[in-house]
Amino acid sequence: MTSDASTRTHLKSLATALRHFHAALLDQAKREYEAQGGTIAGPIALWGLVLNDPHFQWLRPLSGLMATLDEVIDRKEPLSERHVQDVRQALGALFSPLDTRFGEFRAGYERARHLPDVRETEQRWRELVRGLEA
Repeated sequence: MTSDASTRTHLKSLATALRHFHAALLDQAKREYEAQGGTIAGPIALWGLVLNDPHFQWLRPLSGLMATLDEVIDRKEPLSERHVQDVRQALGALFSPLDTRFGEFRAGYERARHLPDVRETEQRWRELVRGLEA
């Protein structure tokens, strides 16, 4: 059994890796949006689009998972194996073709997964998840 501090540190690393992955996916969504004739005036405008425009909706499940992970990490109580299992399960559901709730996310991911920055950042978070299983 791993210690709370070790688990918390590992989950923090995973949260950082997921943020990088999300940023790589968001960059691709932004390029797609602009290629379709949309203009983005700056970071504040992009934030508004991410929150409100259907083009960016597919990223919301990952955004929500990341927010939940941050809440788990910030808990005052010790983290348990159950927390780690929940993280693994949530990521598994997001990428599982059997879970129909996240089909739109997976379609967006499939459009972007060939890009070097997406591949690199995905490899990093997947390595960290495998480390949680050890």
